[in-house]
Amino acid sequence: MSASEVEVSSSILCICSFCNAVSTADRDGAAAKTRDSITDSLATAMLAMVEDGADCPPYRELRTSFLWAVLPVNKDAEPPRELSAGLRWLRSRSRPLSALAVPEITRRVVRRLALTLDDKPAASDTYNRHRRGLNTAVEYAVELGELPQNPLKGVKDKRIAKQEEVDPRVVVTHGQARELLAALSYVGSYHRARGRRLVAFFATLYYAGLRLAEAIALREIDCHLPDEGWGRLTLVKTLPVTSKKWTDHGERHDPRGLKQRAAYSARIVPIPPSLVAILMGHLKEFGAADDGRLFRNERGGILGASTYSRAWEEARQLALTPAQAQSPLAGRPYDLRHAALSTWLNAGVSPADVAKRAGNSVEVLLKRYAGCLDGQEDNINRRIERTLEEGDGGK
Repeated sequence: MSASEVEVSSSILCICSFCNAVSTADRDGAAAKTRDSITDSLATAMLAMVEDGADCPPYRELRTSFLWAVLPVNKDAEPPRELSAGLRWLRSRSRPLSALAVPEITRRVVRRLALTLDDKPAASDTYNRHRRGLNTAVEYAVELGELPQNPLKGVKDKRIAKQEEVDPRVVVTHGQARELLAALSYVGSYHRARGRRLVAFFATLYYAGLRLAEAIALREIDCHLPDEGWGRLTLVKTLPVTSKKWTDHGERHDPRGLKQRAAYSARIVPIPPSLVAILMGHLKEFGAADDGRLFRNERGGILGASTYSRAWEEARQLALTPAQAQSPLAGRPYDLRHAALSTWLNAGVSPADVAKRAGNSVEVLLKRYAGCLDGQEDNINRRIERTLEEGDGGK
């Protein structure tokens, strides 16, 4: 991308050198989800890069105007009338990129990342995501020569560290997982099989510890399903969901390789006989999609989040007690992956082997699942008690 592509130009309604230079940062070759996340971060930072004034439009209008202006498809489009005031303000009252060289401006931008549009404190995860996205964009602006150095590095914040540990309240037992999978078969009518066709999908999350995007992309050729014993899944691709406005093909799912792995690399996950039987039953009843995918919606398309999330919540209402259904227990489909990894660790599988199957690093695994290791407290207490008793006997 040349520098000329990021210069201010009123003909394409570029907002200012800051907005324009960084709105497309890391776009070439980046995942659509990454592009969307960076743009969302910039839309938040932009609110601190515009001047105040009596006629300044509300933050929500400014944000909407910004997001419309930076979309490549709107480069030569006529802006909607309802955005004209916001676009006019952004074009005429935005601070230049060089303003970030002023420490107070940079601190103001960082403070804005920690607030919602209603000026309430944002969640730590939201702040961390916004700061990462802005940092990526500003580093790109430095690369282009728009800034001599990254001013964000000089701004320290006192935000509470991101909560890394999985909440143990979301982790189901093996019995609860089986009840939930059974309940799915009762979701929707038998003819439509709205829930029944998803039993195997959710089973891969629980028995194999797959991520949602990995399960959605799973193909029949990726599965080794023997008549007896353990099988295996060979994972090579994912189908993460994002906003279709940022994908190159205009669809919501963006085909990618495995998370945090080199392109075309694979991860082999052994699967127990119970999951082998479930997948074989699924293929026998529903078959595979035209492109070989195991799981699809009723029309044969890519399985969407709204489809499986609705079915999952209905299954929770059927399988859990009213109190459990109101609790965080298995509140999201992804919690089945948490249950899988917790089960493996509690079974005594080494963290290195669990991390290999799950596609995580050992460090991340232990940090996230430390609170889900059941039965360890009593063992530790007994060891401490024995040590204390031995000490008392030696006096």
